Amino acid sequence: MIAEQESMTAKLCSFARAYHSTMGKNKIFDDYLAYDIIGKDEYDRIGRLLQSDYAAEPYEPRYGFESVWVFDEMDRYFSPITLSRIAFAERALRRFAESRSESQYVVLGAGMDTFAFRNTDETIQIYELDHPDTQAYKLQRIHKLRWTIPENVHYAPVDFEKEEFGRALLRAGFCQAGASFFSLLGIAYYLTPESFRRIVRGIGELASSGSQFVFDFPDETTFAEKRPRRVRELTEITSKLGEPMLHGFSVDEIHTILNEEGFNIRRHEGPRDIQRHFFDDRMDNQRAMENIHFILAEKK
Repeated sequence: MIAEQESMTAKLCSFARAYHSTMGKNKIFDDYLAYDIIGKDEYDRIGRLLQSDYAAEPYEPRYGFESVWVFDEMDRYFSPITLSRIAFAERALRRFAESRSESQYVVLGAGMDTFAFRNTDETIQIYELDHPDTQAYKLQRIHKLRWTIPENVHYAPVDFEKEEFGRALLRAGFCQAGASFFSLLGIAYYLTPESFRRIVRGIGELASSGSQFVFDFPDETTFAEKRPRRVRELTEITSKLGEPMLHGFSVDEIHTILNEEGFNIRRHEGPRDIQRHFFDDRMDNQRAMENIHFILAEKK
């Protein structure tokens, strides 16, 4: 369910954060460690994948990629979603942590997220959950970079298809009575409503009252006959990568699932809100994707 997504779409999102940090102007979000955690070889490999129209080619380390075309492709399809959602999520997390003496941050499907090493608030206990293979690869990169893992960071390997993620989280030291903040970014695109509900239910069973949950989702226009051209093209790209989007959620559907599983919506940003908050007056080609929404929910 989640484990399958740490593949090319996740790597493309990591690439977007790395390139925006190193090359972007008027930054939406500066993940200044993204390039390091990916590494030059993987960065160039992803760039060449984009250059070859998402068709894998033998990787030649001595060759780079045509950056102008590649960056334009990222600005059109991946960067607007990737950068604005992490900015939205971490802004909400900061507000949550600042109002509490201690808190827990749970990153579901963490991938190559670098918050654990950018964070300066030691009152936040950070729990990264991901597939064992993905997490092992990330820890190898951290070791190679000689980064010191902070004492407030906990890694919980879990095969989401075979095990309830709550068990892995509790084994890692998570306290159910404590104030917690959960993130599920870039995952709902590849879930059925039933699978999404199971994750929300799992979070609800772990979270104490007042805890919060942030996620992004594609709406029902994702598969509409008259959907915007860019939306159609992005669904075609993810299918070409072997990771087809499965469902477009209506806002009412999201509201119903959250309410029935014990959550209230604190903040909902639709495409127009995201455009206004992150992309108005930009000089590059980035603009909010027409079908993407952000939600901040709170446990009742």
